[in-house]
Amino acid sequence: MVSVRGRGHGRVNVAGVVCYRKGCRSHFFYKLHVYHGRKNEPKSFTWQDYRDLIVLTHQQLRTPLVWCWDNLNVHLMQELFDFAEEHREWLRIFQLPSYAPELNPAEGVWSLLKRAIANFVATNLVGLERIVKRKLKKLQYRPDLIDGCLIGTGLLIAAEELAEPEPASSR
Repeated sequence: MVSVRGRGHGRVNVAGVVCYRKGCRSHFFYKLHVYHGRKNEPKSFTWQDYRDLIVLTHQQLRTPLVWCWDNLNVHLMQELFDFAEEHREWLRIFQLPSYAPELNPAEGVWSLLKRAIANFVATNLVGLERIVKRKLKKLQYRPDLIDGCLIGTGLLIAAEELAEPEPASSR
């Protein structure tokens, strides 16, 4: 949480995805949602926003995706599971265990972002949004930092196809 001075209420939410593929450069994609504190304005991301981030990632990388969610309540919505089922030819979703941020490489990105904006002062939401975008853009061009977020989890990348497993033959 980064507080800003000035009148009104609001916040900048960030949804992001770190992408790893054996033998390829790491990627980081993100989407911002600015809440201005207006009546009937959504305060945070909807399941459709997350769906759009998945589609954008797939379009950018042009490869099947293995998507790992933490247990944010919107990630657990049936509509996202239905979307994944509709697109199972290129999308597989796994849930991370509850209360296991140490397994989520995106948590490393959020830590890097918080450190990067710690010495900045935003006088309003526009200024905060500008600072966050600038710092996230810099992270996008630092695959070594994105790699470090995966290394910090202790997880490894194993090449595996998304295709459905072949049925075992009976002997």
